[in-house]
Amino acid sequence: MQPSDPSRKKILLYLLRTIVAFIFLQTLFYKFTAAPESVAIFSKLGAEPWGRIGTGILELVASILLFLPDPRLRWTGALLGLGLMSGAILSHLFVIGIEQENDGGFLFFLALASAVVCALLLWLEKETLTDVLRKRNRK
Repeated sequence: MQPSDPSRKKILLYLLRTIVAFIFLQTLFYKFTAAPESVAIFSKLGAEPWGRIGTGILELVASILLFLPDPRLRWTGALLGLGLMSGAILSHLFVIGIEQENDGGFLFFLALASAVVCALLLWLEKETLTDVLRKRNRK
């Protein structure tokens, strides 16, 4: 089996999508139930409750898109996830701080890990974007 074997790449992509979706989906409980930790974070951002709920909905949408059969939708899910996590990272760095509710920076590092995995997914499936752009230029 060669390192560039398509089945290995499929497994890697599925594993990476699963990691991101797991992180996004596990935080939904806190966002949608108005857990005190989540409310505190979005209150510091001045985005409580709509920012919390909206972010939760977008993370749910990104998680779903990552597993749809159309590669363009999977790419969109990874791009949406990267955008969301970029916002989370910037919020941690410039507004709310790295450590939240004595978590030792755990939420910040989850956002960082999710952003890295989403960027990796985009890179590994960059031919999808290239194909989409080529088809648009032909029209």
